[in-house]
Amino acid sequence: MKLVVNGETLDLDVDPEMPLLWALRDVAGVKGPKFGCGVAACGACTVVIDGMAVRSCSLPVGDVDGDVRTIDGLVRDGRMHPVQKAWMDEQVPQCGYCQAGQIMSAVALLEEIPHPSDAEIDDAMQGNLCRCGTYPRIRSAIKKAAAAMPVTLDAET
Repeated sequence: MKLVVNGETLDLDVDPEMPLLWALRDVAGVKGPKFGCGVAACGACTVVIDGMAVRSCSLPVGDVDGDVRTIDGLVRDGRMHPVQKAWMDEQVPQCGYCQAGQIMSAVALLEEIPHPSDAEIDDAMQGNLCRCGTYPRIRSAIKKAAAAMPVTLDAET
């Protein structure tokens, strides 16, 4: 089966029922998404598929319809994504285990809503658990990243 991951087309010899997380980690060698719970409840395995944050631990790889982005593919031309930079600037990580999923959910949020309200941030991030309780820093980092994201102009304006 063919899968586009971080802009690269991969040919994977896997059972279509295999969770995307295991296809990424064990077959493709993409180690950014983490296993946390296996039931899509914690968000550590979050990836972005065509602009939507998706829990890869419960999505069969055969059901993937679109390009998959992981934290491994956010750095471009040697530069961190604005969300990654804001995460560091705001010193969000403590243990760090949930951070890849947190960052990918934030990326999907900011691509959909460039300047989200606190309620929109809370809604988008509610499926990502942080046992260290860095939620205030996460919200602050998302706001900082929103301010730093490049402005895209509508093609009709």
